Amino acid sequence: MLEVENLIYQYDGRQREVMLHFHSLFTNHYNLTCKITFNNPCYYGKSWVCYLKPIKENKIELAFFRGNELSNNQGLLKSNGRKQLLSIDIENLESVPHQTLNEILHEAILLDKTKPYESKRKPTKR
Repeated sequence: MLEVENLIYQYDGRQREVMLHFHSLFTNHYNLTCKITFNNPCYYGKSWVCYLKPIKENKIELAFFRGNELSNNQGLLKSNGRKQLLSIDIENLESVPHQTLNEILHEAILLDKTKPYESKRKPTKR
C-alpha cells in the first residue's frame, strides 16, 4: 500500500486530494486491496473493481472495470467509446455526487463478490 500512496503523493493539488480521498475510502471503508497497475492505483476484491487515473485538466478518472455490467441507473458513468469500462471524471471533492458514487461502489463490489469475472476475449488458436 505504501507504493500506491507514494505514487499518489507525486501529484499536486486537487488531483492528490481526490486520489487520497478515494484511496482511503476504498481501502479503509470498502476493504479493497490496492496495487499499482499500468502506473495507476487499482483496487481489487476478488478481481479488479476500479482504478484512479490522473487525466488532463487536473481531473481524476474513476473507472470501473466491469462498468458494462453495472446498472448505471443514475447515468453517472460514461463509456467514452469503451465496451467494458465505464468511468466518471472528478475535478474536486466538492463536485463529487457522494451518495450516487456510494451506490455504484456498492453495486460494483457486490458484483465482484457474487459473479465471477468472465473474459469476453475469444481464445486464440495455436
